[in-house]
Amino acid sequence: MSTNTRTNTRTNTRENQGPEEVTADPAGRQVQPPEDAFADELEFLAAYDTGPRPPAWRLTPRAVVTFVVGSNGEALKLADGSRSLTISQKFVGERALVERCVVTLAGERGLLLVGEPGTAKSMLSELLAAAVCGTSGLTVQGTAGTTEDQLKYGWNYAMLLASGPSRDALVPSPVLTAMTRGAVARVEEVTRCLPEVQDALVSLLSERRIAVPELAGTPDGQLHSAPGFTLIATANLRDRGVSEMSAALKRRFNFETVGPITDLDAETALVRRQARGAVERAGAAFAVDDAVLEALVTAFRDLRTGRSAEGWEVERPSTVMSTAEAVSVAGALGLASAYFPGDRDVLSLLPGHLLGVVRKDDPTDAARLLGYWDAAVRRRAEQGAATWRTLWDLRHVLEG
Repeated sequence: MSTNTRTNTRTNTRENQGPEEVTADPAGRQVQPPEDAFADELEFLAAYDTGPRPPAWRLTPRAVVTFVVGSNGEALKLADGSRSLTISQKFVGERALVERCVVTLAGERGLLLVGEPGTAKSMLSELLAAAVCGTSGLTVQGTAGTTEDQLKYGWNYAMLLASGPSRDALVPSPVLTAMTRGAVARVEEVTRCLPEVQDALVSLLSERRIAVPELAGTPDGQLHSAPGFTLIATANLRDRGVSEMSAALKRRFNFETVGPITDLDAETALVRRQARGAVERAGAAFAVDDAVLEALVTAFRDLRTGRSAEGWEVERPSTVMSTAEAVSVAGALGLASAYFPGDRDVLSLLPGHLLGVVRKDDPTDAARLLGYWDAAVRRRAEQGAATWRTLWDLRHVLEG
């Protein structure tokens, strides 16, 4: 969901970060793909930067980076002066990381984004795909049930039975569609795929073609990738042992690590923006005080790193205290405030929500959260911080 990388979220707790302004989707979708949500920016950047582009790319590599990290508040102006636009920041992290990702894709090499859950790997892959080829939808979700056919092709069995194997009867996978278009395919959670499925990726990324035995001897017996085709995969470090990638597959990718946001203010701003968006999409006003949000994000950061902002040691829980989870909690606080106004102080709800997050992987981690309260929260309360005094007084919520 780092300064060396970084996070985001989509508040429906898919890892993702939204724009400054949240608007309703005319199509009535809960989540807009970036190519639709930021269509105006993509169109503008295509006209703004007319430099050289890799084969089949919609934008120049520099414009792709600008689309992802924003224009730093600067209004960009078209050469003819007819229009200007400030490009929003969509990914919080080092520009250098994004540049390396873009260079990898420009070289038509596979890109693997790795990191803890909730660090915006999926969101970054979506943004890159949308900027490079205009769609982020050519995606295979990796699971233990993902098959080799889902990476390659299937058949329209009605046509197959009626007239035999043909190109028309072949149903391309998202990866095959990307290959023939010269677009970017995405494989989510590649380490959750079984080894035989991962092996299919090795041959696909090496040979850049898919053999169709049923059409052998015809022009369609080998389906070749068009210039511009490449693939972005994601993998959670916590899932490394599910189906460890082979050395052969690793060699087909450039690895980039997406880590947590390192700056408190940046993470707080992201959580505020995402939570506000979730509440406003529900048709309510967001009314969570900044002090509550800062306490929420601070607690997440302390528990995530095992050390408080003051340098005090903190026992880390088993679960990943990701920015995506912080957004979810902040959104819940905002909805509680909107739907149950005046029932109780929003801050009083925070300990219970933190407990719910901490206990996800191991219920005994509740003791670690209580230890955090008895150490960092108590010490801040003793130093006179009003918000932390209130939280210390709520310690009994964690004992239930």
